[in-house]
Amino acid sequence: MVATQEIISIANDFTNAPGARNIDEGPFSGEQFLKDVLKPAFEKAINVGYDIVIDLDNTEGYATSFLEEAFGGLARLYGKEKVFEILEFKSEDEPLLIDEIKIYISEAEAA
Repeated sequence: MVATQEIISIANDFTNAPGARNIDEGPFSGEQFLKDVLKPAFEKAINVGYDIVIDLDNTEGYATSFLEEAFGGLARLYGKEKVFEILEFKSEDEPLLIDEIKIYISEAEAA
């Protein structure tokens, strides 16, 4: 049986201390998360046909630049419609983060 969704916990699958936007700005950047975790999982989800739940909980917090680079960056690569089709977000710690991320995806312009 094929999974209908994958869960990516940023705290467990990447770091509990997300950094800034770009790799050259320090460890655990949004760019690094996009390149190493999010993009490969997204491509697999497209090919296999399932959704991804992004669990935002259990971190020390997020820089807006991290969130914009990771999720806005994904939308610039694949289009915002495809990102909204595949990604779901979960946050018990800070539910307003979900609205913030959706704005970054909506406002992302194709590269």
